[in-house]
Amino acid sequence: MALCINQLGKQYAEDIWGIRDITLEMDEGIHGLLGPNGAGKSTLMQILTTVMKPTTGSVSWNGTDIVESPDAVRPVLGYLPQDFGIYPDLTLEEFLEYMAALRGLDAETASARIDELTKLTNLVDVRTRKLKTFSGGMRQRVGIAQALLNDPELLIVDEPTVGLDPEERVRLRSALSNTATDRVVVLSTHIVPDVESTANKIAILDDGRLLTHTSVEALIDNVAEMVYEFVVPRAELSTIRDQYQVCSTVQRSAGVEVRLIAESPPTEDAEQVPPTLEDAYLDAIDQQHEV
Repeated sequence: MALCINQLGKQYAEDIWGIRDITLEMDEGIHGLLGPNGAGKSTLMQILTTVMKPTTGSVSWNGTDIVESPDAVRPVLGYLPQDFGIYPDLTLEEFLEYMAALRGLDAETASARIDELTKLTNLVDVRTRKLKTFSGGMRQRVGIAQALLNDPELLIVDEPTVGLDPEERVRLRSALSNTATDRVVVLSTHIVPDVESTANKIAILDDGRLLTHTSVEALIDNVAEMVYEFVVPRAELSTIRDQYQVCSTVQRSAGVEVRLIAESPPTEDAEQVPPTLEDAYLDAIDQQHEV
């Protein structure tokens, strides 16, 4: 299975492009699509799900152009959009039965899939509860269940953890990880820990362009031996921000503990620390803005 994107672009107005010149190939596993808000992630998702047509370039699924032949991918596609709607007066079981019928599943197949997916998403005990009683995190897990009803070969999820508390975010990431076998999963988000804990490869978008598509390990290696932590007086923090890519700050009694990226120690007392994916991501975005 392979999703191939070649020189893809979407133009909204004369000088406004949602995405531009994106080329990458995704095979089995979870591919994190990471970028700040407005980077073009949702535009790309809408093209991959055949909701929107691109202005330039092509997308192929197993060698077939899905822009010209969208039915080549629709039967094997599962999609959880950023704004997932439900029918609040239906129970979970009724809702999944309805969605299964829309996708042409017979009653026996639908029943078996619903049993399997409520276990996968940890929703077995609430099958008979109405959806209007579900928390935000539970609704998102319902979204994953409905996206998997047809056992899709291509699963696309757009910002699935936005607005969730930490516990629900962990549950949702676990559910996604458990779905990744024998399928291509595209996880679009601006939340770095979501992809750090689930993705095999990461594609970074910024300003509508692809910055990199590589493994988590390779991306982190880009900032190896370049991450430092040290404490500075609060009055010096703005100067530090002007000089370096600051990854995070924490208030301490002695001042502000700063974590940053630098090619050499920024101060005599700066301690070199192991890099994280968030460090590497922020560095990639910063490098793009300096170009």
